[in-house]
Amino acid sequence: MLPTPFGNKGMAMLFAGTICALLAFTVPSYSQSGTGSIPGNAHAKSYGEGWECDLSYRLAGDQCVAVIVPQNAFPTNQTYGAGWECHHGFQEVNGGTCVEVAVPSGGYLDASGQQWKCLRGFRKVGKTCEEIELPDHSYLSEDTYGSDWDCDRGYEANGNECVAVVVPENAYLNSKGYGAPWTCERGYIEADRKCEAVIIPQNAYFYDVSYGSGWKCDRGYEAVSENCAEIILPENAHLDRSGNRWSCNKNFRRSKGLCRLNN
Repeated sequence: MLPTPFGNKGMAMLFAGTICALLAFTVPSYSQSGTGSIPGNAHAKSYGEGWECDLSYRLAGDQCVAVIVPQNAFPTNQTYGAGWECHHGFQEVNGGTCVEVAVPSGGYLDASGQQWKCLRGFRKVGKTCEEIELPDHSYLSEDTYGSDWDCDRGYEANGNECVAVVVPENAYLNSKGYGAPWTCERGYIEADRKCEAVIIPQNAYFYDVSYGSGWKCDRGYEAVSENCAEIILPENAHLDRSGNRWSCNKNFRRSKGLCRLNN
């Protein structure tokens, strides 16, 4: 390696000096170092050497100048930011003034003190709060999305109205927020918006689910069309977990309706 004109120690000192110079230009300062005289509106640091500006003052060159607090604002006494903030109910505009927040009719100033929201029963429309018009048989919704109102029990939305729900015979109103607003009584199943009686074949029982035929075969029987047929177990077979199908025993495989020994 060729020797440098300054040597390794000289190069290290040159590098450190360059870094310090860059920091001096890029990092904002609210204080000065050194042992020079302290300007007005400043005081000696509580630690180390140098001085720093008093509260509500900012460093400008080698002097401390007062922070100009606009009307309807107060000094923050902080060494960062603008040095002031707007009073509650006022909002900073253009970085130099505090303008009162204009709260429209039907609105209120929120906890931040810098913006407004609409009261319950009103919706935000541009810079105003518009009263929500409720149709008959409805109430205000607590949902933050979708419609501003919901229909009373026994009614359903139809455009901007709430119309009475037509409940078919052998059904009752439900409280679901989706699908049909009514449910068939036990023993009935929905078909073409009606509730029809479930016809249960022999060797079956009523199966209370919202889909299918409404019945299920007893154990040992399987559904064939609208009936339950007895399951004839082949040799080396057993009913599976459902009780309505069969499987081959261990070491046997199903083939053409029989259970054949694995080779």
